[in-house]
Formats: sequence, structure tokens, C-alpha cells
Amino acid sequence: MDSTVENARTLKTTFPLTPQSTLGALLAIVRNPLDALPPSIFTEPFVFSKTAGELKVYLADPTLIHEALVKNAEALGKGDQVRRALGPALGQGLLTADGAHWKWQRQSVAGAFRHDKLLELQPTMIAAAERTRDRWMGIGSGTVGVGHEMMRTTFDIIVETMMSGGHGIDVARVEKGISDFLKPTGWTFALGLLRAPEWIPYPGRGKAEAAVEFLRSSLLSVIEERRVRPNDRHDLVNMLLSASDPETGRTMNDEEIVDNLMTFITAGHETTALGLAWAFDLLARHPEVETKVLVEIDAATGGEPVDAKHVSKLVYTRQVFSEAMRLYPPAPIITRTALRDFQLGDYLIPAGTVLIVPIYAVHHHASLWSDPEVFNPDRFSPEAAKTRHRYAYMPFGAGPRVCIGNAFAVMEAVAILAVLLQKIRLAAVNPHPAKPIMKVTLRPDRSQRMNLVLR
Repeated sequence: MDSTVENARTLKTTFPLTPQSTLGALLAIVRNPLDALPPSIFTEPFVFSKTAGELKVYLADPTLIHEALVKNAEALGKGDQVRRALGPALGQGLLTADGAHWKWQRQSVAGAFRHDKLLELQPTMIAAAERTRDRWMGIGSGTVGVGHEMMRTTFDIIVETMMSGGHGIDVARVEKGISDFLKPTGWTFALGLLRAPEWIPYPGRGKAEAAVEFLRSSLLSVIEERRVRPNDRHDLVNMLLSASDPETGRTMNDEEIVDNLMTFITAGHETTALGLAWAFDLLARHPEVETKVLVEIDAATGGEPVDAKHVSKLVYTRQVFSEAMRLYPPAPIITRTALRDFQLGDYLIPAGTVLIVPIYAVHHHASLWSDPEVFNPDRFSPEAAKTRHRYAYMPFGAGPRVCIGNAFAVMEAVAILAVLLQKIRLAAVNPHPAKPIMKVTLRPDRSQRMNLVLR
């Protein structure tokens, strides 16, 4: 007999519900899902609420997060809201699939993210950063939108490393397409909560559907080109083309390959770009931290241009990026749906419950971080990291479904920061930082314009 069933009589099956207005929650979700978080989740270990008849449990306690996402991973699925919001673009790729289909896809691409493979990609990362640096130096003392610039840089890297150049993909249209797709996701979450029919129109739906069509057709052309003119590059496209399920022997069809390329392009470049944009903004507002970064870059490089052998030496620079992602986690919320009853702490969580790990709240939680709103890269020193619970910091998620590209993203970000900061200082145009809003990812509520100052 299942141990959960055996213990059911001793577990709590009634929940201390936090009042939450359904209408208020829906309006907040449409505007900015972060505003729909119960305020108490920033100070309490967990919160239960019920919205539109649906039981939700919000988790901020690292021990409970580990218990849910790791120990009970098999009891949780992505859920209908994730499918409604991301399925049209990502299909059944690595981010959205469940069960055996997720597992064999994950195994198929894992080799691309081994440490030795990532080291081989460092020169490509540095070269992309140098192209951005040279473009900025050509502008001189002008102003740039740092978010757009980081999107362009990280997209350059993902296309070169994962698709061997991408066969002329229109970078500007891809960036706009991703934004058009993500912009109305608050509506899809809200309508999903109401269990509304999926055909219901909402603001931005037409643009989002057109964006998905463009993005998927662009990637399909890459696959078709590769099938006609195969090569021996060890990139993601070839890995997906040759991947097979070890149990059934089945291979991916073109639509499934598109699902995964879409996943890596959207999740693999946009999240890193957002983390970098927030990092540059934070550095501009904390010159004492920027000075420490510059001293480290100079010590590591000896004044020479940044190259692959320097990146691993930039420990403090990596701490800066980590702290930026604590304050502004690019993926600010994890949601799961209970596929069956399971035990969580002292409670028996019933099937159908929506489990929410509000990473943004965990990263700002008063019991987990001292002065949580303060930008302090020293939180991520090697010594400090030893005393922190593993699940108090989760910019890449947690458990078996932790982001497969986390090491890629950090290596890429440190290389970009070093190459650009060595020659250029960015100064914030607006005296006040942008407000973070959630459109699946954590975006600023306005363009982050910054002035370029050559060093």
C-alpha cells in the first residue's frame, strides 16, 4: 500500500486558507502575475489559498520546496496553465513535456551541455560579446537599450552554438516575435484559471499567434535545410536529428525538433539576456561594485583582451550575475499540478492542487536573506554559499527539471560582462530602476536605456 495512503489519517487534510479575491487575483494576473502573489509568502514558509475554486499552495520554505520538487517530482506535472500559455509555441518540448516523453528528450540533449562541451563554446561566446563591444564603441557616447542589446548578443550566441549559424534567421524579427508571444500571457493564465474555452479572444492574441507561426516556420526551414544538406557539426540540431528513445527506438519528427529548438531559443537566450540587462543596471547604480569587477577583470587578463582562459578566474563577476538573478530571477515562478495525493510536510496535498514556488518571493524572503532588497554580490562568495540552503536560490529551477543550460548561461553571462565592461561603462538614464513585471519571464516595465561611456 502507498505510504501516503497509510499515513493519510495522521496528516492534515484541511488547510489554513488565506483569503484571496478571485476577481482581484484575475486582474493582477492579467496586469502582472507577481502582484497576484499573497503578500504573506514573502515572510511565511507556505501559504494556502483558493481561487476560482482551485486549491493553491505557495511554497517559500527551502525544505518544503525540496520535498515537493525533488522527493515528490513524480507526483507533479506541468499542469494545464503551462500548457495553455506555452504549448502553442513550445509544443511538447523539453520545457513543457511530462513523463517519459520529457525524460528521453532530456537524455537526448544532455551531451550538448557537458562541461567539456561548454568550454569549447567559450570562444564563440566571447566573439559575440566582442561584436557587441565593437558596435558600442562605434556609437561612442550614445545611448542604447541594454535589454535589446543583450537579446541580440545572446541570440547571436545561441544561433552560432546550437544551430551553426541558423541559415540567415532574422534576429530582429525573432526578438520581436518572442516579445509579441509573451506579452499577452497574463490573459492566458487568467483565462486558464477560469477554465475558459481556449478559443476565446483576448488582447494581443492575434499578434501572439502570428509570432508563433513566424518563429516555428523559421526553425522548420533550418531543419529542412539540414536534412537536405547535412553536416558533421556537433550542434543541437544534429543531436536532435539523430536522437532516439532508448526504450522504443523512436526518433523526433520535424515538429518535435522545432518544439525543442523553440524551447532553447526562447528559454536559452531570453532569460540570460534579461539577467544581463538587470546586472548592467545594478552595476550602474552601485559604482563601488563595478569598481571591484573592473579590478578583477584587469587582474585576470593583465590588461589583455578577455579570452577563454580568463572566464573561470572571474569569481566576483560571477557573484554579481548571481546576485542580479536573485533580485530579478528571469523565471520568477514555478508551477506544478499534483497528479495524485502526496504528503508535503504535515499536509496531505490532494490531486489537482496547483503548487506554486514563487522564486521571486523566495529570493526576497525575509527569513532567508538579510536585507533582501539590497544588492550585495558578497552573498555568493564561496564561503557564504556553504551556509545557504540549496533551495533558497533557484534562478534555474530545481529538482530533476532544473534548467539543463544553467552552466551555459552563467559562463555566457560572465564572458559578456567581462568583454563589455573592460572597454565601456554603462550609466543609467533613468534615476529610478524599472519595475519588474512577469510575462512568463521577468521583464522591466520600460526600456532600460543606458548611456555609453568609453573607458
